[in-house]
Amino acid sequence: MNNQGIGLSGGTIVLILLALLIIVAVFRGIRVVPQSEKFVVERFGRLRSVLSPGLNIIVPFLDRVAHKVSVLERQLPTSRQDAITSDNVLVAVDTSVFYRITEPEKTVYRIKDVDAAITTTVAGIVRSEIGRMELDQVQSNRSQLINAVKTHLADQVDDWGIEVTRAEILDVNLDEATRSAMLQQLNAERARRAHVMEAEGRKRAVELQADADLYAAEQVAKARRLQADAEAYATSVVAEAIGKNGLEAAQYQVALKQVEALTALGQGTGKQTIVVPAAALESFGNAFQMLLKGRNA
Repeated sequence: MNNQGIGLSGGTIVLILLALLIIVAVFRGIRVVPQSEKFVVERFGRLRSVLSPGLNIIVPFLDRVAHKVSVLERQLPTSRQDAITSDNVLVAVDTSVFYRITEPEKTVYRIKDVDAAITTTVAGIVRSEIGRMELDQVQSNRSQLINAVKTHLADQVDDWGIEVTRAEILDVNLDEATRSAMLQQLNAERARRAHVMEAEGRKRAVELQADADLYAAEQVAKARRLQADAEAYATSVVAEAIGKNGLEAAQYQVALKQVEALTALGQGTGKQTIVVPAAALESFGNAFQMLLKGRNA
C-alpha cells in the first residue's frame, strides 16, 4: 500500500507541474499593452513584432518583450546654439523641440540616444539656416526660421521612426557690444524719423498757408468781379435811360443827388447856418427846377 500511495503521489505531482506549466505559458503568452506604449517583441534576439495597445498574444518561451516604448509626445530640454549670421553677427539661439515615436522598431534598433541625436541635428540645422540670413531677418522672420528647422529636422529623423510635432525658437540673444550698437542704430533711426515728420509737418503747414492765400485771393478777385459787373450793369441802365429819355433824364438824376446832398448837409448837428457859393445856388436852383419838371412829368 505504501508503493501504491507513492505512485499516486508521483502522478499527482506530474499533473500539478503540467498545470503550473500551462498557467505560466498562458501568462507569458498574453501581453496587455497600455494605450500610451508599444512593445517590441524579439525571438532569439531578432525583431519579431510590435505589439499595439490592447490585448496581444505571443509565443511563450520563444518570444519576449525586449523594449517597452512610450508613444507620448516628448519635449527636449531647451538648448542653446551659437550661430553666425550672413552679416557676421554672433547670436545665441534658444530652441525647443517636441516629438513622438511612431515606429518603435526603428527607434530602438537605429539610434541609441534619441534626445542627443535630435539636439545635435537641430543645432546643425539652426546654424545652417541662420548663416543664410541677416540679423534683421533672424529677428523679424522667426516663423520662417521655425518652419525651416521643423521641415529639415523631420526629413532627417524620419529613419529613426520619429515624428517632429513642433519646433520653437524661444529667443535670439546677442552679445553686449552688438546690443549697444543696435541700440545706437535704433536711437538714430528714431531721431531721423522725428526730423522727417517735423519737416513733413512744416511742409504741410506751408502748403495749407498757400492754399489759404490762394483762396483769399480768389475771393477778392471774385468780389471785384462782382463789383465790376454791378458797375457795368448800372452804367448800362443809365445809358439805356439816356437813350430812351434823352439828356434830361441824366440831368434829373444829377439834380436829385445834389438835393439829397444838400439835405444831408443841413441835417448835421451844430450846423445851423450854411454858406453856399452863388454858383452852387444857381446849380441848386436848376436842380429844383428839374425836380419840379420831373414830378410834373
